[in-house]
Amino acid sequence: MKRPVAYIAGTGRAVPSNVMSNFDFAAIGIETTDEWIVERTGIKQRHIAKTESVTDLASTASRAAMQKAGVQPGELDIIVVATASPDRLLPSAAVDLQAAIGASRAAAFDVGAACSGFIYGSTVAEAMISIGNADTALIVGVERLSSITDWTDRSTCVLFGDGAGAAVLKRAKQHRGILSTFVRSDGSLGDLLCRPGGGGARPFSSEVLNDRSQFIKMNGREVFKNAVRSMSDAATRALDAAKLTSADIDLMIPHQANIRIIEATAKHANIPMSKVYVNVDRFGNTSAASIPIALDEAIEQGQLGEGSTVLLVAFGAGFTWGSMIVRL
Repeated sequence: MKRPVAYIAGTGRAVPSNVMSNFDFAAIGIETTDEWIVERTGIKQRHIAKTESVTDLASTASRAAMQKAGVQPGELDIIVVATASPDRLLPSAAVDLQAAIGASRAAAFDVGAACSGFIYGSTVAEAMISIGNADTALIVGVERLSSITDWTDRSTCVLFGDGAGAAVLKRAKQHRGILSTFVRSDGSLGDLLCRPGGGGARPFSSEVLNDRSQFIKMNGREVFKNAVRSMSDAATRALDAAKLTSADIDLMIPHQANIRIIEATAKHANIPMSKVYVNVDRFGNTSAASIPIALDEAIEQGQLGEGSTVLLVAFGAGFTWGSMIVRL
């Protein structure tokens, strides 16, 4: 096991005040039921932004994480934001966050890895700390997926929610911190979960708006199969790299996409569901925000504390996947 170079000094989260239950879909003309959604996804409700922007959510979560870490905005060396739904396409969500919290001396940039974004961002931040380019980093996973969701598509609109989760990484001084990371991707499968229109290849036009290709499109069956396979492999890779077994893990926090994916991943990783954190029922799939939101909740609830060993594992559009083992 390597000596940790960075540890999580504080976490925070933020979600919109508006809650949408499964029963609310009838009001927007979606033919579905609470029973149908819960059986297939485990989701009972999600938070949907009405007035809150990505920057609003990210800054609230960031301030909470910095307060717990005892870090002032001027102490941040880097800000890494993982998002697939920024407030605007140029400049980055990270520099908008930087301005909002007053972290004027930091280098700020986005990471595009969809639901795996928090793990990717943490891996990048850890590497920058390890080579001496930073001592203190802010990593934020934030999404307003409601803005890129097709609210006429029953197969996707029931899945997603909005929110933000943040963590402050600092240079490790003790035997606690990130013990291992693993990230991978397969771009050949990108069309299985994507936004076909609205980018440089197919800019916004009447055609794009008419065919609704600016919204998330997903082949659910293929996503499910690849998610289970990739997250299971990622969990094993992170454990092997840290020279640990599943018995050494106090809690697994998977990306909160679907309860069946979570259960299948836990089974493959040989981790009982009693040691798996689940909040998909209350938040839905918040993409890059799901793991840091769950991590902050687990710490707040006392399920994790100093010395706890936690396995984080995710899968997202790209396809991307990754894992990280952290000793708190």
